[in-house]
Amino acid sequence: MIRINENFSKLKASYLFVDIARRVNAYAAANPGKPVIRLGIGDVTEPLPPACIEALHAATDEMARRETFKGYGPEQGYAFLREAIAANDYAARGCSVAPDEIFVSDGAKCDSANIQEIFSQDARLAIPDPVYPVYLDTNVMAGRTGADKDGRYEGVRYLDCTPANGYVPEIPSGPSDLIYLCFPNNPTGAVATRAQLTAWVDYARRNKAVILFDSAYEAYIRDPQIPHSIYEIEGARDVAIELRSFSKTAGFTGLRCAYTVVPKSVMAADAAGGEHALHALWNRRHTTKFNGTAYPIQKAAAAVYTPEGQRQTRALTDFYLGNARLIREAMKKLGLPCVGGDNAPYIWINTGRDSWEFFELLLHKAQVVCTPGAGFGRCGQGHVRISAFNSRENVVTALERVAAALA
Repeated sequence: MIRINENFSKLKASYLFVDIARRVNAYAAANPGKPVIRLGIGDVTEPLPPACIEALHAATDEMARRETFKGYGPEQGYAFLREAIAANDYAARGCSVAPDEIFVSDGAKCDSANIQEIFSQDARLAIPDPVYPVYLDTNVMAGRTGADKDGRYEGVRYLDCTPANGYVPEIPSGPSDLIYLCFPNNPTGAVATRAQLTAWVDYARRNKAVILFDSAYEAYIRDPQIPHSIYEIEGARDVAIELRSFSKTAGFTGLRCAYTVVPKSVMAADAAGGEHALHALWNRRHTTKFNGTAYPIQKAAAAVYTPEGQRQTRALTDFYLGNARLIREAMKKLGLPCVGGDNAPYIWINTGRDSWEFFELLLHKAQVVCTPGAGFGRCGQGHVRISAFNSRENVVTALERVAAALA
């Protein structure tokens, strides 16, 4: 009989958001007269920007005509989108990123899961706690960790993010090979200063490590002093891979489009000490296992960079940040310390009690869904994440219910 990959057996029983959905669905089924407001999972609710809709329709019409029909496209993405990304997301901020260093995909979640395939099994991991579960779970699946003991996997250097350090991990004293960073952060909403990112780049350079930098929420940064890209830091092109998404920027959670930047100057060694460009390895992996993002979706993504698209996506992120401001202010009125919500669509709340207990309290007494921080790691215990992705009416109603439940 064929054997399974036993690394999967090390994983917790279910993915965090599957567990949340199970609990919420059970409550909703038992209480059909009590409508639930979901501020847990980070899914957007507002319609796509009109510029993207127009581009999507136009590209779909192209697919209906023989002379403009598109079949397989370049696995790395069409030039029109890669060039727009390079010009608007990087050159405009003084970053040197070439279009052919950009790989378009169907989601940053997929890229953050798949990128670990190009690294060795014995790569030493440095992963924040709390953390987006995909970073950790995919390395467990790949066999880079030991067993889960007391809520943490053996063989992982956990980077504690706590109230004491503002939820920004400190530089470790020992070496690491593969470092996961996410700013603005999911789940905490914390941001890293230029000095903090510089310290991480310097650490990676000293240790010949690679930083996987997830900047999926950079469109929510409003503080002009906060970097939007790791490549705004000198030397980052030699040690960092960056992942971005159109999901939260332009509401593409249902369309699926993202990209990963792998500079040609990022190198790693083989067992004999020979150096290899990670760009070439990722290109080989990408072209082998991926057939490219659909042409109409890429045309819709390119519309984000038109003047109309820029105005409309800014209005969209401003709307969600307006929700976030209301949530943040309401939590503070309730005496609950929190971060995020100013440069990120998430608010990370220090509840002062068990995070699953607080989740159940809000679900049963307020019919409001949050995300228990313990699901993101040991340091998430005592916290919950509330998402700003919902209608203004639902957010206002949810906050009224929460205030009544905690009165």
